[in-house]
Amino acid sequence: MEFDPERKLTRCPGPDPRPHAPVRVDVPPGSVDTHAHVVGATGFVDHRSFTPPPASAADYLAMLAATGLTYGVLVQVSVHGTDNTLLLDTLRAHPGQLKGVAVVDPGISDTALAELHDAGVTGLRVNTLTRGGVGFDALETLEAICLEHGWHLQFFTDAATLDPVRLAKLRVPYVLDHLGAPDLAKDNRRVRGLVSDGAWVKLSGANRLAEPPYAETVEFARELVSAAPDRCVYGSDWPHVGFWGPMPNDGDLVDLLADWVPDPATRAAVLGANARRLYGFPEPA
Repeated sequence: MEFDPERKLTRCPGPDPRPHAPVRVDVPPGSVDTHAHVVGATGFVDHRSFTPPPASAADYLAMLAATGLTYGVLVQVSVHGTDNTLLLDTLRAHPGQLKGVAVVDPGISDTALAELHDAGVTGLRVNTLTRGGVGFDALETLEAICLEHGWHLQFFTDAATLDPVRLAKLRVPYVLDHLGAPDLAKDNRRVRGLVSDGAWVKLSGANRLAEPPYAETVEFARELVSAAPDRCVYGSDWPHVGFWGPMPNDGDLVDLLADWVPDPATRAAVLGANARRLYGFPEPA
């Protein structure tokens, strides 16, 4: 997602307000949406790439209910920078159902880290693709924080910037956002190699890579699932911030898993067991 200065103060569209139930995919109990955002009406950093409309926890939970998903993972949205207040307030209001991935300044205090942990944060995000994120220069510090708290690292970055040698030395799990943010017109050997060698990957962001019905994404997604069926997880990317293309219905995005993960048992793991293991959600009763 390249920075467009003319769009910084132009409000991007909101999500489809009428998400429908999936029709091609059976969503098992205990399924997890591992990538979504809540957005406030104010508190935006000036150094940002877009201006989204508010996206409330109530609307997000309604989307989960409509699509049959049980749990959600909220990722700190870049427009709020390292102020995780809204994220933490939302997690505290929905303990057990929601977990979080925060964005922090490398000089964050131990007290603030304890607050993140107690609220349900399970990871920290490195983001070089949108303004308002924290980049690779803080990687060692963020890794040390994650190691101390039992968290993981999450990367939203161009695959070309990912150094396999450096990542192989990480002592914590790490996750690639949105299929590793590939350029589907190019060879994405690096992303495939990272996933084969131990990276987790979010099966998300189809609308950022292709036009509906996202047929161009299928082959690459299947390659990632084949490489690491136990380290692939599903993410909706709700409310699809910083996106001006055809807005997807979140039910259709769940249904896309029928193409990305044709095997029902593997698909059930992607939706459920894999994500519950990574984020610490309980097994369904």
